[in-house]
Amino acid sequence: MFFSIVLVWLCICIVIYQLKPRRPKNFPPGPPVLPFLGNLLHLSLENPLKDLERLRKLYGDVHSLYIGPRRAVVLNGLKAVKEAIIIKGADFAGRPQDMLINVITKCQGVVLADYGAAWKEHRRFSLMTLRNFGLGKNSMEERILGELQYTIKTLEQSIGTQSAIPQVMFHNVASNVICQVLFGTRFEYNDEFIRVFIRSITENTKILNGPWAMLYDSLPIIQNLPLPFRKVITNYEVTLKVTLHQEHKATRVPGDPRDLVDAYLDELEKVGDESSFSEEQLVTLALDLLAAGTDTTSNTLLSAFLHLLSKPHIQEKCQQEIDRVLEGKEQACYEDRHNMPYIQAVIHEAQRMANTVPLSVFHHTTKDTELMGYSIPKGTIILENLSSVLSEEGQWKSPHEFTPENFLNEKGEFFKPEAFMPFSAGPRVCLGEGLARMELFLILVTLLRKFRFIWPEDAGEPDFTPVYGITLTTRPYRMRVELRSQ
Repeated sequence: MFFSIVLVWLCICIVIYQLKPRRPKNFPPGPPVLPFLGNLLHLSLENPLKDLERLRKLYGDVHSLYIGPRRAVVLNGLKAVKEAIIIKGADFAGRPQDMLINVITKCQGVVLADYGAAWKEHRRFSLMTLRNFGLGKNSMEERILGELQYTIKTLEQSIGTQSAIPQVMFHNVASNVICQVLFGTRFEYNDEFIRVFIRSITENTKILNGPWAMLYDSLPIIQNLPLPFRKVITNYEVTLKVTLHQEHKATRVPGDPRDLVDAYLDELEKVGDESSFSEEQLVTLALDLLAAGTDTTSNTLLSAFLHLLSKPHIQEKCQQEIDRVLEGKEQACYEDRHNMPYIQAVIHEAQRMANTVPLSVFHHTTKDTELMGYSIPKGTIILENLSSVLSEEGQWKSPHEFTPENFLNEKGEFFKPEAFMPFSAGPRVCLGEGLARMELFLILVTLLRKFRFIWPEDAGEPDFTPVYGITLTTRPYRMRVELRSQ
C-alpha cells in the first residue's frame, strides 16, 4: 500500500516536472517557473513595474519570465532596449498573436498586427494618409486650434470655482482631433459615439490588465468558457458597430477623400485580391488609431498640468516665454516651438514623467536571434521596460524629479537625450508621434497663454502616484482656473 502511494506521488511529480516550462540553452536568467502559471505569481496586478525593478536587481538588465507557458524576455536600460528595437529592429518587430487582446482585434490593424506584408501595407498607408490630411501642415494646426475653442469655453465657465476636472476635458480634445482625421467630423462631447467608445475602451483596459486576462493567456483550456473575459469581446463588438462607415459609402466621392476612411475605401477599390486591404481591416485600423491617438495624448496632458499646478514657478516661466515669443500674434503655430526651448523642455519632461506606455506594446521575435550575449528563440515575447530607460541613472540630470533642465543644455538650448523614447523606437515606433507632438505643443501653449492654473486650497497635497493599466494615468484631480491679465 505504502509503495503504491509513493508510486502515485512519484508519477504526479514527474507529470508536473514535464509540464514545467524549461529555459532554452543560453536563455536569459529569471525566477523559478511554476507549471501552468509560469511566473505570474511574481508580478503584482496593481503595478508590476516595481516587481520588474526587483527582478532586474536580481537577474540583470536582460532577464526572462514565463507568462503561463509562454516564454518572455524583459529588457531594461537604454543599452539593451536600443540593441533590440533599433539595432536589431526587424528581429524584434513581431507581435504575440495568441493572447486575449489579439482575439478581439483578430490580429488586424497596425498596433497589434504581426510584422509582415499586411502590417507594412497598412502602416505605409496610415503614415501617407496622416501626411496627406495635414500632419506637419497648417490644416492639422487648424483642426487642433479649432477644437481648443471648445476647451477654452469649458474652462471659462469654471472660472471662479474649483470644479474644473481635466480628465474628461483632455480626453475629449484628443479624441475629437483624431476623429476629424479619421471620419472628417468632430463629435459633441455627449454624443453616443464618444460615450460608448470611452466606456467600452475603459472597461476593456481594466479587464485586459487584470487577472482574467492573465488566466486566459495562461490556461488555453478555459478560453471558450463563459467567464468575465468574454466581456472584452462584447465591448469590442460594440465599438465596431459605432465605428461603421456605411454613411461614408453613401456620401463619398471616389478619388476625392475627405478623411482616412474615404482614402481607405479608395485604396480598396484600386488594389487586387492579393492585397491585405478589406472593410474589416478598415474598422480595426480606425479603432487602433482612435485609441492610440486619444489615450497617450490625454494622459500626457494630465501629467503635464499636474506638475505645473504643483510647481507654479515652472508654469510662470512657461508663460513668460510664451508672452515674449507670441507678442502681437493672435495664436500660436507649431513652428513657434523652435523659439520656445523652455516650453519644449517642459513638454518632453512631461512625456518622460508621464511614462504613458511603460512596457510599450509587447514585441515578439521574428527569428532566432541574440541579444546582449543571450540566445533568444523565435516566438519569444519581448517586454521593453521603458520606465527603466526614462528614469535611468546616468542618462538624466534628475531621473526621478520633474526637471525641465533634463532637456536643456548649459546655454539653455533645447536638446533631446538618446534615452528619450516614450513612443518606443525602431520599426514599431508609434506612427502617431508627429500628431501627438503637435497637439501637446499647441494645447499647452494656447491654454497657458490665456489661463493661470492653480491647485485648489482644499485639495490636499498633489498625488503623483500613477494608476497602472495598459497605459499609465494620473489619479483624478481638480484645478482652479483664472484668466491671465494680458
